Amino acid sequence: MIDSLLLTAVRICTFRQRQLLTNATSFFFERDQRLFLVTSRHVLCDELSNHFPDRIEIELHVDQENMVKSTGFSILLYRDGRAVWRQGKDAAGAIDVAVIEIERQSLPPSLVYRAFTPDHLLNPLHHVDVGTSLLVVGFPLGFHDTLHHLPIVRQGVIASSFGLRFEGRGYFLTDARTHRGTSGAPVAMRASDQTAAQDVLPWRLLGVHSSRLDIGNRDLNLDEALGLNCVWYPDILLTLTENVHEY
Repeated sequence: MIDSLLLTAVRICTFRQRQLLTNATSFFFERDQRLFLVTSRHVLCDELSNHFPDRIEIELHVDQENMVKSTGFSILLYRDGRAVWRQGKDAAGAIDVAVIEIERQSLPPSLVYRAFTPDHLLNPLHHVDVGTSLLVVGFPLGFHDTLHHLPIVRQGVIASSFGLRFEGRGYFLTDARTHRGTSGAPVAMRASDQTAAQDVLPWRLLGVHSSRLDIGNRDLNLDEALGLNCVWYPDILLTLTENVHEY
């Protein structure tokens, strides 16, 4: 009875040694039998806020018949002094998306999850109207169903021309109401074509939620925040998950 979309996202806790630093969101992406964890790059390392965790911990479901059961799974962020995650950039600069490959043999054998794949990405020629409804699946301020360890969703619409790079950057805008802790969340819409609609995960991955967008000249006393968010296009995942041994 649980929508498969909710099983794609997991909560991340970042740590520096034993000190808990932040909460955020991540999701699973699968390609060529490899499993990756996707989140925002600034969740793993952010020079501007002096945020330098050395490990993360995610919460995993381990019983198909009882979603109350879960276990923590820790991932070190550095190996031999080098970061284990991969991050992208393009002609406009850094892209706020990062992926970590997860060693399947280290995961619980009874793991319950769903993962997006390259097949869940839209064809570049597929047109999506501005104003199209979408969902952001995450853990705002760490809030979630703590009994069943499931995320919540916020609804929004596409707020800029989908397919165009807003102001030349590799993202588009949404107007979903978001909070800290949503960084790294998958942004998805229900699949409309008949074949995809019958999939165990009948959703299209539109992008990776990064952050709220504001303007520098806003009067904090007179003007409300714009209520807009940056969502990075998901094609960067194809780049970050290919030729993994070359990184």
